Amino acid sequence: MIDLHTHSNFSDGTDTPTLLLNKAMANGLTTIALTDHDTVAGWQEAMDHLRPGLALVLGSEISCQTSDGISVHMLGLLFDQENEALMNAMEQTRENRIGRMHKIVARLNKAGYEITIGEVEAQLSDGATLGRPHLADAMIAKGYMKSREEVFAQLLHNDSPFYVSHYSPTPEVAIALIKQAGGVAVIAHAMSSLRGRTVSPESFQSYVDAGLDGIEVYHRDHTLENRELLSAIADQFDLAKTGSSDYHGNGKLNQLAEFHTDPAEFEKLESRANARRVIRR
Repeated sequence: MIDLHTHSNFSDGTDTPTLLLNKAMANGLTTIALTDHDTVAGWQEAMDHLRPGLALVLGSEISCQTSDGISVHMLGLLFDQENEALMNAMEQTRENRIGRMHKIVARLNKAGYEITIGEVEAQLSDGATLGRPHLADAMIAKGYMKSREEVFAQLLHNDSPFYVSHYSPTPEVAIALIKQAGGVAVIAHAMSSLRGRTVSPESFQSYVDAGLDGIEVYHRDHTLENRELLSAIADQFDLAKTGSSDYHGNGKLNQLAEFHTDPAEFEKLESRANARRVIRR
């Protein structure tokens, strides 16, 4: 089984890369992608602890935003981490997340929630990408609520008065950067209305023109109708269709391998990278 979208504690997951790989093997996975948000910081640990029988796809989930403010997540897989343009873009996004968090915390303080940026940063692993889930964890630690789901439902969703946007490249720019780095670009959970506004089917022409390689069709946040529509779009543009867990450890309900990618679709995707970068022991 192939799972092309997972997170470790180097972004907003709760498992170390080592634990993630161990769980992958226990769940019968043969290939797993590590795709932390806007960072490659967990790659080395994953490579150091990879065991025979499991193939590792290294990548990142890149935060994007359309010109009209719709949040889009682009999975970059199998790219060269030495590519300066892509690494610089991810670094800029991470830096802007810090300023954004200060603004969100200030809004919460004004509303009577006693939380500090230091308490939020205490939830991060070394080198991890700062995000709203870490603020949620800090709120839980303070006793305000009991789960990330509760914090997001009440305070941190995209339509909340506490929400603050941050710098992100457009999907087209992110795709171009991934392609320039020799990797492949897969749009993640594109029709997940639970996360806010979603892109229109017509948007995909622009993404394909930029070099889009695949669509994450099978995801727990997609309805059957969503999957059928995305599958039809993938067929229209000859894109790979992926299925993924979007696993976050204890941070979300998603379970490893609950959706997975057909080996033929992964081969189609891998063939579009400029080098074979899947790691095996």
